[in-house]
Amino acid sequence: MKKIGLCVCQETRNYGSQLQVLATEVAVEKLGYEYEIIRYKKKYDLRFIIKSLPRLFDPLLMKGKISAYILNKKIKKYPELYEKCKERNKIFDRFAERYFTKLSPIFYGYDALKDSAKDYETFLVGSDQLWLPSGLATGFYNLQFVPEDKRKIAYATSFGVSKIPMYQRKKTAKFLKRFHYLSSREKSGTNIIKQLTERDVPVVVDPTLLLTPEDWREIIPFRRIVEEKYIFCYFLGNNYEHRKAAKELQRMTNLKIVTLPLLDNFVQEDLKFADICLFDAASDDFVNLIRGAEYVLTDSFHGSVFSILNEKLFCTFDRFNDGTGSRNSRIDSLCQQLNLESRRYDGDIFRVKTQIDYDKVNQLREERRQESLQYLKTALQGEITIE
Repeated sequence: MKKIGLCVCQETRNYGSQLQVLATEVAVEKLGYEYEIIRYKKKYDLRFIIKSLPRLFDPLLMKGKISAYILNKKIKKYPELYEKCKERNKIFDRFAERYFTKLSPIFYGYDALKDSAKDYETFLVGSDQLWLPSGLATGFYNLQFVPEDKRKIAYATSFGVSKIPMYQRKKTAKFLKRFHYLSSREKSGTNIIKQLTERDVPVVVDPTLLLTPEDWREIIPFRRIVEEKYIFCYFLGNNYEHRKAAKELQRMTNLKIVTLPLLDNFVQEDLKFADICLFDAASDDFVNLIRGAEYVLTDSFHGSVFSILNEKLFCTFDRFNDGTGSRNSRIDSLCQQLNLESRRYDGDIFRVKTQIDYDKVNQLREERRQESLQYLKTALQGEITIE
């Protein structure tokens, strides 16, 4: 049996991204399949440069590049913090080396990537926001390099937006129609697919929710990272009001605040609002920081997921204020599916102390897990004729 080729973002230095790749690996392996993570490196030759020129005029792509540049420039003004962030990146890399061991050779350039398709029977695009409009031209996560007759599966893949720019709709529809099995992590994603392909596809759970809490305890045993009782704040956005709410909860509970600062944004407040700032936490430490917390405050999807898996009292904030809520849609879907809309921050941080009926939540979570697992089983072994 030929291996499954996984197209996932295993090199991303992000807690949620690494954990969902790990969960995808484990889920596929539990179903009895061999796999490899496909490693693709762009070849920066003249052909690639010419092909990439139109991307310079993509506002979404350039916004992301500019944000990353600004973040790096701000951190460099603080040499000690800059060194800590560099060390954290090495910690992310060591986690990847430890857990992501079934790797393909590195395919340099698009021609080598296309040639690699002969080595796999099935291609699976993992979760995360892999179909952001800014990445359309790369041809990797949308499996443009894969021949027509090879099985192509999208599991819980997200667009990261509520609608596709008009100038990309035709090309997006074209690559979507090549997939034999399509699914998304949120309703907005299935709506896009319906609009562009007229196919009704399911909303499935994030790969991290394909595993049970028992599975996660086996993969990542519990250990205390911080000995005293604490509030764990995992904020990726730059909203000052969220930090202010955390301080209000601290005044009420007299607990320490623990945070993982300077990940997606340089937020000056992160250097002083928390009692303990951790720069040396790996992705398994991230899970254990949630497990050990009295309360979790987060604007992160995976911060919310692991709070639920570990039955924590948590509150989820909106990270994005784009007027449409599109970038918050994955959290919207998660809370709606598990009847946890009350855990969204509405200005009253003290509601985080309200108990959660985790018996009911766990029942719903298990139902959704089984439904999504069945989808994945069918996608891996069912017919590959596109209707």
